[in-house]
Order: sequence, then structure tokens, then C-alpha cells
Amino acid sequence: MRYKKMYPALLCFAAFWAAFGIALDDPARILPGLWKIILTEDALITDYVEIAGVGAAFVNSALVTLISIGILYVAKDPLNGYTLVEIGLMAGFSLFGKNILNIWPIIAGTWLYSKVAKEPFSKHASVSLLATSLAPVVSYLALDNGWGGPAAGLLVGLSVGFVLPPLSGYTYKIQNGMNLYNMGFACGLLAMMLVPLMNSMGAAPKVAHHWATGYNLPFGIMMVTLCTVLIVAGLFFCGRPAWAAWAGYRRLLLTTGRAPSDYLRMFGSAPTLINMGVNGLIGTAVILITGGDLNGPTLGGIFTIIGFSAFGKHARNIIPVMTGVVLGGIFMKWGVTHHSVQLAMLFGTTLAPISGYFGWPFGLAAGFLHSAVVLHAGTPVEGINLYNNGFSGGLIAIVLYPIIMSAIRRRKPELQDEDYFDAFEHDSPIIPPPTKEEK
Repeated sequence: MRYKKMYPALLCFAAFWAAFGIALDDPARILPGLWKIILTEDALITDYVEIAGVGAAFVNSALVTLISIGILYVAKDPLNGYTLVEIGLMAGFSLFGKNILNIWPIIAGTWLYSKVAKEPFSKHASVSLLATSLAPVVSYLALDNGWGGPAAGLLVGLSVGFVLPPLSGYTYKIQNGMNLYNMGFACGLLAMMLVPLMNSMGAAPKVAHHWATGYNLPFGIMMVTLCTVLIVAGLFFCGRPAWAAWAGYRRLLLTTGRAPSDYLRMFGSAPTLINMGVNGLIGTAVILITGGDLNGPTLGGIFTIIGFSAFGKHARNIIPVMTGVVLGGIFMKWGVTHHSVQLAMLFGTTLAPISGYFGWPFGLAAGFLHSAVVLHAGTPVEGINLYNNGFSGGLIAIVLYPIIMSAIRRRKPELQDEDYFDAFEHDSPIIPPPTKEEK
């Protein structure tokens, strides 16, 4: 009940998203474009703006967003900061990989898991949505006339949705809260088993490359407008004085972002909305300043940042990681404007907790490593895991965390892992923000 206004706000966002796409395209092209999206295999990188037009891409995103809102509402999933993460990811990735058809088998598989486990679906609703990272495998199997077919796509999609709840629960533990895209890591591990199995049975999924250009002006104006609305809403329309909302945002900037960090619960809606708007502007600016392209995939990255701005990301912990990726693009052979590097600048902020927890130099190093690892992490899975940066981030987090902790313990051997966390600051989501009396 505390966040009961979230659903109307999310519905307004979906309406705005669809209206923007319709305004920039011929309405007569939208239905044929949606059909083309459904008939696309969707492996990375498949930009729906490029293959179907702006209108169809944004309407598809709006419809997937509405489906996600409906699932969360029917399942009675508790509303919190992670709800905004789910909607941000579903809206963003339905511009380049998820569509109104290929997400359903995976969602249904997770629903079946909840029934077999005799647990409420509300406990796994978020997993069902985020597990659609592997939606391209459903499309590939259902559409490839040489192998599989709709029945194979349905069966594999159900299996993916069924196994990811326990798998993602385990992978969450081994990353120590340093990789925000836990589901990307879990889906990457599963994809590394799926693709060889499919290849051994005669299937041959291939990476794709559809990348739209020439939309920087309209998409830039749209993003600046949307992010400005979020900031203004946080400052003036959340029932708190502007100075109090800004003070809350400044407190938010002092957190590490280590998962789980539910900013909506910790600081309230006003600072969270400000954080979302600021981070969205940062993501947009990084792409434009480095000479990149605003299109379906990069907008998906920006919306992922905006969503996770309610659950771990803020300006102080994402900028070092972004800078590290930019340095990687400069000093490595592919360059800053390489399409995968552009995506790594945005999605690489999955490693923001490393920057917030250990300090900006470590965030810089993590971003630099990520710029190299992510370009090869997707090769074994042939582009069927949409959260490829989450898989790369998980690998880096698992390697870096014990190394950094070991170095720190040698300098301060009296500190244990939990003590070190407390020595930095207390940002556990179970600790409420201070009351007026405490302030």
C-alpha cells in the first residue's frame, strides 16, 4: 500500500512510450512491424528500431511493459525498488530482443516451478520476467524451419523458466552483491549448456548485428525530457520539500550500492526519482559525448540504468565504471564507438557496487576489464543471452572480490569481510532512513 501510486505511474510511462513511437512513425507501419519483430530470431544484437521502425519497436516495448505490469499485479508481487528494476529491464530489452510472444513460455515455466514447489507465484514473479533474457532461444527454435519448431520453442522456454529460480538463487550468493545483474550471470551459465546441446543436435544459432543510426536528436530530446520530468517529480511532487528531497538524494550518493540496496525503501520516492533522472541523463550524455548512437540497444542500456537507480546505482558508483570502459575502448583495438563497447559503457554499470564498496580506482579497473571480457563472453552462447554484460560482470565480480579483499586484509588483518562492510557505511535495505528526531 505504501507504493500504491506506482502502478498508475508505470501505466502512464507505457502510454508515453507507445505515443512517442507512434508520433515518430507512420501508424500504418506499426502492425506489419510488430509482425516482423515476432518473426525475428532476436539474437544479439537485433535492434527492433532498425528492422521494424521506431513505431513498432516502441509499441512492442510498451506492450511488453504492460504485460509485465499485469503479471506483477495479478501475482500480487510486493512493490518496492526492485519493481522499477523489472520494468526498466523489460521496457529496455523489448527494444532489442524481447517481444510480446517469445517471453510467455519462460514466464509460464517459472509459474510451473512455483506450483511444483508449492510456493506463491509472487515469490518468483520477478524471476519470471528477468529470465526472459533467454527469450531469443525461444524465437530461434520456434522460427528455424530447419530444426525445432513452435513445440520445441515452447518446451525449451518452459524448461528455462522452470530451472532459473533455484539457479539464480545460488548464483546470487557467490557474487557477494558485487554484480547487480545476477540474472544475467545465471542465464549465461544456463546458455553455456543450452547452446552446445543445441549444436550437438544439429541447431546452429548465430549472432546477429542490426544497429540503427541517425536517431540521436529525437531520442536525445525524448530522454532529456523524460529524465527532467523524473527529477522535477522527485523535487516537487512527492510530498516533501525540495530541500529535503535533495538532502535525501545526497545521502543516497553515500551508499555503496551493494546488492541488495532498495533505495525506494531506504530513502523514499523523492530521492529515488531524482537518482533515476540524473542517472538517465548521465547514460544519455556518455553515449552522445563518445560519438555513439541512441537506438534500441543503447536506450535499453539507459533504461536498465534508470531501473537500477532504485536498486544500487547512482552517479558516484557508475561514473568510474563507465570511465574504465571508455579507457578500455581507447587503449584496446576496437575503439570507443564499437557497438559492443557502447553497450558495455551502459550495461557495465552492473559492477557499480565494486566502485561504491571499494572505491573509484577499483571501479575504474573493473570497467576496464569489463570492456575486454564482455566482447568475448557472448561468443560461446551465440548471442542468445540478452544480459551478456551481466554474465561478464558476474565473472569479473567473482574474480575481483576475493583478490581485493585479500589485499585489504593484508593491510588491515583485523578486519573481516562483514567488518569491512561496516567500516565503509551501513546501507543495508533493512536499515530505514533516519527520522527527524535522529537527524
